[in-house]
Amino acid sequence: MKKHLLILLSLPFMAHAQNTMNIVEGSSPIKYNNMIFGHFIEHFDTQIYGGIFDPNSKFADEDGFRTDVIEALKQIKVPIVRWPGGCFVSTYHWVDGVGPERQPVYDKTWQVEDPNTFGTDEYIKWCRKVGCEPYICTNAGTGTPEEMSDWVEYCNLSVGKWGRMRMANGYAEPHNVKYWSVGNENWGAHELGARTVQEWGPLVRESAKLMLSVSKDLKLFAAATSNKNWTLPLLREAGRHLNYISIHGYWDPLFHHNNPAPFIDCMMKTDAPEQDIQRTIGILEEAGFGGGRIKIAYDEWNLRNWHHPWHGNFRRGFDLEARRKNDIPSQYTMADALFSACFLNACLRHADIVDIACFSPIVNTRGAIFVHPEGILKRTTFHVFDMYVNLLEDYVQPIDWNTERLEGNKNASTGVLDGVLTISEDGTRHALVVVNKDPKQSRKLTLAINKKLPRRIEGKVLCGASPDDYNEIGAENRVTPEDRMFVLKDGCVELPPHSLTVLRF
Repeated sequence: MKKHLLILLSLPFMAHAQNTMNIVEGSSPIKYNNMIFGHFIEHFDTQIYGGIFDPNSKFADEDGFRTDVIEALKQIKVPIVRWPGGCFVSTYHWVDGVGPERQPVYDKTWQVEDPNTFGTDEYIKWCRKVGCEPYICTNAGTGTPEEMSDWVEYCNLSVGKWGRMRMANGYAEPHNVKYWSVGNENWGAHELGARTVQEWGPLVRESAKLMLSVSKDLKLFAAATSNKNWTLPLLREAGRHLNYISIHGYWDPLFHHNNPAPFIDCMMKTDAPEQDIQRTIGILEEAGFGGGRIKIAYDEWNLRNWHHPWHGNFRRGFDLEARRKNDIPSQYTMADALFSACFLNACLRHADIVDIACFSPIVNTRGAIFVHPEGILKRTTFHVFDMYVNLLEDYVQPIDWNTERLEGNKNASTGVLDGVLTISEDGTRHALVVVNKDPKQSRKLTLAINKKLPRRIEGKVLCGASPDDYNEIGAENRVTPEDRMFVLKDGCVELPPHSLTVLRF
């Protein structure tokens, strides 16, 4: 890539502006991995059955996959999808979900019966139709290292018991699955088959050895956290076998009570993902795996937790009908959109270490798409991904922000603006993405880059009529990105309230 001389514009207005964006002098652009825009799907409620897979739907193709969902996922260029869990995987035995003779099983995690109709081969076939990489999360709860490595054999070999089984099932060519995770949230008491700190590192080490004995080119992940009491021992035991550590984040806890936080409270949470990333980077460095030797996969994330009372309270049991509350459209507002944009910005700012992220989930529950018998509904978060994957350039240019503070409740505050500057490889094109978290007021931003800017700048804006706006059946396009022309005045652009804006110049 060509090296560019970075010179800050000297603007008289800058001395008085409170929100300014400056290129970091002497910095070099960083190529980011588009896997940051990945997604996740789990055998929970209607995500699989009645979501991406519904043979009885009028939209179903010859394999039972919803074609309207596939087309929507192609629109946002989904690069990778993690499956089959999530908590589900900790009691899932993959061999039950392959071949012509499949028996329904009782899913001890979500306490419903799973028909096993959608298994490994269906998942791979669906990924190929979407155009995304498969990423399989293995059972490190009730499963064994040998079962994990057998799954790799089934997917990637054409010899031995498991490779021959796949071939007998009608898949002559290997699936060649590259991305594999050892476990899901095995650090948590809610997880069936949870492990202690002392157990986890050795289990990951031995699982990784077996899996790599089958396929040496795997990209291996292991369930971790941003708490070094868990992750440091893991890295010391198994780090030499890993490519990634997997961390998760949900910031509006709605497990038991579906009472979504209001817009302003959600904005106060927008700094938390980057703080998690920074803590995790510190752990990697302390363990001797800094500088990208092991990278971060934020492979489950969303503003709001899934509502599933009373998961983890084994004496009480679940309220299965309460899961329908995840479908209430008014919960998916500009708060969800702007938090998601800030999350992606944090990943992009740390693109040298954060390589993969998976929005949780891809459809239904808290997904970016809601699937119903008559079609699909694109929630506000869908449009965030649409803007990022289709409007940004391929490199992140490091920038400094000077931004006013937005005040919240209980003395909380956050920077009112959050953004990332992307640049093309040849340095001729820029795309600046900016979030204005203020629910009521537009905010001015002074741009200082090494490029003469036109007086009028093309942009695309997602904002809605109010911060609590949402899409619903019958009003599917209430909140959608709109083209807008921005006038540069004294080096400033004015950004509308509660908005996500991408400026291209």
